[in-house]
Amino acid sequence: MNNTRWDNNISGTDNPPNKANAGILQAITPLVQQINCLDLQQIGKICVEQLPQLINARFASLYILDETTDMLHLENHNHPFLINNIVSLNQANLSPMIKAVKSKALIIVKNIKDHKSPTISKQNYKFVESYQSNNCIIVPLICHNRVVGVLNLADKIGAEEFSSDDIALIELFRQLIGASIGNIKLFEKTQQQAKTDGLTGLINHRTFFETLEIELRRCQRYGGQLTVIMADIDNLKPINDNFGHHAGDMAIKRVSRKIVSCIRKIDTAARYGGDEFAVILPNTSLSEALVAAERMIREVCDSPVIWEREKIQVSISIGLGQYDSETSPEEVTRRSDEALYAAKQAGKNTVRIFNTLQTNTI
Repeated sequence: MNNTRWDNNISGTDNPPNKANAGILQAITPLVQQINCLDLQQIGKICVEQLPQLINARFASLYILDETTDMLHLENHNHPFLINNIVSLNQANLSPMIKAVKSKALIIVKNIKDHKSPTISKQNYKFVESYQSNNCIIVPLICHNRVVGVLNLADKIGAEEFSSDDIALIELFRQLIGASIGNIKLFEKTQQQAKTDGLTGLINHRTFFETLEIELRRCQRYGGQLTVIMADIDNLKPINDNFGHHAGDMAIKRVSRKIVSCIRKIDTAARYGGDEFAVILPNTSLSEALVAAERMIREVCDSPVIWEREKIQVSISIGLGQYDSETSPEEVTRRSDEALYAAKQAGKNTVRIFNTLQTNTI
């Protein structure tokens, strides 16, 4: 930005701004205010509808980077033809967009067929036939020196290439858009951390009760029942005492993964607290829940924790019960906890069902 020259004194000089500059500033100000938000859809709409009008670009597309998968996901575009919904950064044949992400620098293409650096293969400009010109600007969006997305602007209207003023405007907006997307990602991460347990990645105690209330209201509205499983690691204290708390943490993580592997996507697993877990199974009979509980016990028992070449045997006890919309969340957990206590009293590594307290020992 510091090396970019504004030919019409937009950046500020001793000369008073002319009408053209005032018009541009009048157009920029509301966009800056609108971009400064936590609404990704609004940002995407500005990027493909209003920003192209400022620089007379016919086409625009906005991609958001998922750093965990190294994938660019299409957020919004105004192309009348199909474009990629997902772009992997790990492709062998690097496209200009991928190269822009890796370099963190704008790629300005005056003519895609003649462009030399970076080299653009013929496979990457099949879409040129859909354009009325061969120019484009690929804009990596940066927040705290990390790429958070890519904005593509193509097909300059009324000129053979984008001007220095166009590029200066793009540089300005890429900083603003990048900062806003970065803020959205940070906000979402903070929200997610507030809902999940840091050790296991499962939802936490508070979120469990919120989810349980939602599921009970769903039962009230549509009928049906839900089953809740409460599971507790047997003898975690001796593991912590003999091997240390890091070994105990490993046991907790191992159990959490095994529990998740035994349930469906519509089910919800939570770290209820300490070494105790809870699972909500919507529209599930006691017999079906019992099958899942037995599977959990086997999976945990068959997967000892290896800590410093020592094999640590881990087991869990489980209590479960079935409930309808007339039951409060507190009553649900109290009854399932009673079944869990009965499983502990019966010798651990076993399942008990609330009410009948049927035995199913593994």
